[in-house]
Amino acid sequence: MEPKEALFSARNKKLLTTPLGKENPINVQVLGICSVLAITVQLKPSLVMAISVVAVMGFANVIISLLRNTIPPRIRIIVQLTVIASLVILVDQVLRAFVYDVSRQLSVFVGLIITNCIVMGRLEAFAMKSKVWPSLLDGIGNAVGYAWVLLAVAFFRELLGSGTLFGYQVVPQFLYDIGYVNNGLMILPPMALITVGIIIWVQRSRDKSLIDVS
Repeated sequence: MEPKEALFSARNKKLLTTPLGKENPINVQVLGICSVLAITVQLKPSLVMAISVVAVMGFANVIISLLRNTIPPRIRIIVQLTVIASLVILVDQVLRAFVYDVSRQLSVFVGLIITNCIVMGRLEAFAMKSKVWPSLLDGIGNAVGYAWVLLAVAFFRELLGSGTLFGYQVVPQFLYDIGYVNNGLMILPPMALITVGIIIWVQRSRDKSLIDVS
């Protein structure tokens, strides 16, 4: 009988930590870029989106892991999409009930979680082959890896583009009085891509192993 692996063994810890850096789904794998470009003008909707993705990925990975031995290979993608779509509908209804204003801001982008490459990729590559606990850790790890980039981009875009954070003015009024002007370019979609590019450049400059030398 094989010994049971500790809940937070070195292997399991890596499932949580590597997506934050060396295997980040956005910075390294360049997945899920569309939502980063579309919803990072302000921190509040970005935070809600990040929490939504964490919830969907965590639960989806667990459900698919539980069902992995009963899903016929020829319909596995359909089953995965059905699970994700059901969770996204549930999340959308919760948002409409409790944060309706943010739900309206996010509009169709919550629904686009269904086709998010990060979510589908982890279900297919990991949850379909792994036990429940590692699948949960993998889902949360990759979702948090996505979330921190989302929030970092939103932080700089809202701060530099509007002078606010979570809708509250943080740039002192006296700076405006002496001529400071918000950078209107930061609230345009191209600046989201440039900001992500800068984050990728900084990360790859610090970790040379991420540079493709082939």
